[in-house]
Amino acid sequence: MRHSVFHSTFMYQAAERGEFAPPPQAGHLRAFALAVIAHLLLLGALTWGVNWKRQSENLAVEAELWSALPQEAAPKAVQPPPPAPTPAPPRPEVKKPEPPVVRDADIAIEREKKRLEKEKAEREKEEDKREQAKKAADDKKRQLEVAKAKEAERVADTKRQEAERQKNIERALGQAGATGAPAATGNAQQSSGPSPGYAGRIRARIKPNIVFTEDMAGNPTAEVEVRVAPDGTIVGRRLTKSSGVKTWDEAVLKAIDKTEVLPRDVDGRVPPAMAITFRPKD
Repeated sequence: MRHSVFHSTFMYQAAERGEFAPPPQAGHLRAFALAVIAHLLLLGALTWGVNWKRQSENLAVEAELWSALPQEAAPKAVQPPPPAPTPAPPRPEVKKPEPPVVRDADIAIEREKKRLEKEKAEREKEEDKREQAKKAADDKKRQLEVAKAKEAERVADTKRQEAERQKNIERALGQAGATGAPAATGNAQQSSGPSPGYAGRIRARIKPNIVFTEDMAGNPTAEVEVRVAPDGTIVGRRLTKSSGVKTWDEAVLKAIDKTEVLPRDVDGRVPPAMAITFRPKD
């Protein structure tokens, strides 16, 4: 402010001197311009210095104010609480499937399917009944067969026992009137059999019926078993030993068939079976 008053006084005095002063010279004008520039520079320096001082005072006051404020200590370290459990994500909502649209054709197909299944079940039931009935019939038949077999076995056993009983009775009766030697082992009351010449008589009856004209070497033997009824009728014959000559064997068998009846023995009986030998040169 003092600088401003000084500057105004100076300017006033210069103005007053100017009115009565002689006209300025050229050198004085340049000096005046330089003086004006110097004053302007000085004025700017003074203005900058005043502003800087004010800023410095403000900063000091602020620093004092800040340092005069009470300070509070930092809070004590505290253990942080454990993290909360993460909630499980919500389950996605499952939508119930919408019921299918049933059409008339589907209803008809389902109805036909049920009908076929019912018929199949009935057929299977009937087949099971038939199988069970067949099984029952087979079981009954098997039981009957077993019963028949047991009955037959029982009857056969009864017959064997009866035959054995009759045989024992006959043996007892035969021994009562037996005429055999002490060392005999037979069961009949008396010994029986063909007489010594009975075989020759049989051969003599059959041999005329043998038709054989072939000439053969040697005298081969054909043996024949002959079965005879009680009256002497021949009921069967069988070649038990071949002579080795087929034509001779056949001639003997044909002769027996042609004979038909054999003579009785001296006791009037005919043995039921006998073995007869035939030779072509006998």
